[in-house]
Amino acid sequence: MGFLTAACTDAGMKMDENQDAILWETAYTSYGQVFFGAVCDGMGGLKKGETASGSLIRDFSSWFHREFPPILYSGMKEKDLRKSWERLLFEQDRRICRYGENHEMQLGTTALTLLLLGHSYYIVHVGDCRIYLIKDEVRQLTKDQTFVQREVDAGRMSPGEAGQHPKRHILLQCIGAGNQPEPVFYQGEFSADSIFVMCSDGFWHEIREEEFRTKLCPEKIRTEKAMEEAAKELICLSKLRGETDNLSVVLVRT
Repeated sequence: MGFLTAACTDAGMKMDENQDAILWETAYTSYGQVFFGAVCDGMGGLKKGETASGSLIRDFSSWFHREFPPILYSGMKEKDLRKSWERLLFEQDRRICRYGENHEMQLGTTALTLLLLGHSYYIVHVGDCRIYLIKDEVRQLTKDQTFVQREVDAGRMSPGEAGQHPKRHILLQCIGAGNQPEPVFYQGEFSADSIFVMCSDGFWHEIREEEFRTKLCPEKIRTEKAMEEAAKELICLSKLRGETDNLSVVLVRT
C-alpha cells in the first residue's frame, strides 16, 4: 500500500518558540512501503521544552533507520517492536532527566509514534498528543494521559466539563519528568483511502471531530497539496478560535 503525506507546524500566537517537534518518513521494503511518523510536544510550562522534544525526535529517526530494519526482516513481531520502543523511551527519559539535573531545570516532552505497514498500524503513546483515523467516521485511536481524562474515565467529570476545566493541560505522563513513563501501545488494522491525523494538543483543542471529517474527508483529499492546504486551514481555524499553544499535525493518506 502506498502513502501520501503532509505536515505542518506553527508556533502559535503567543509562544516565542515552537516546542513541538515532528517527523515523517517513508521507506520502500520487500514488504511494501512503510510509513513512520512522530509528534513530540515539549512541555510548554517547563524550560527547554524544545530541547526535550527535539532530542526524542532525533532518537526516533535513528531508530527507524537502524533498529527497525532488523525487526522487520526478522518477522515483524509485535513484542519485539514494543520492547524496542519501550527501551528507547526509557533511555530518553533518563537522558532528559540527567540533562535537567545538570542544568538545574526541569524539562519534558510527550511522545507519539505511528508505524504503518501493510494494513496494520502500530502506535506508542505518552502524554496528550493524539492520533485520529478518518474513513467513514472519525475514530480517536489514542487516549490522553491527563488529569481530566482520568476524571472522565472515573465518571467524576463529563467530556464537556473536561474541555473547560482549568486543569485540562495537566499531564499524568511525559518523558523526562522524573518518574519512569508508562507508554501505551496500540495496534490495529486499516483499509485503503483512510487518513491518519497525528497532532499535538494545540492542534486538536479547538477542532471538533465533525470538522476533522469535513476538512479531511478522504473522498476529497486526494493529493499531498490538498492535504497540506487542509492542515494549514485547520491551524488557522484553531488560532482564530483563540488557541495560543504550538500547533503541529502530520497527515497520512493510505
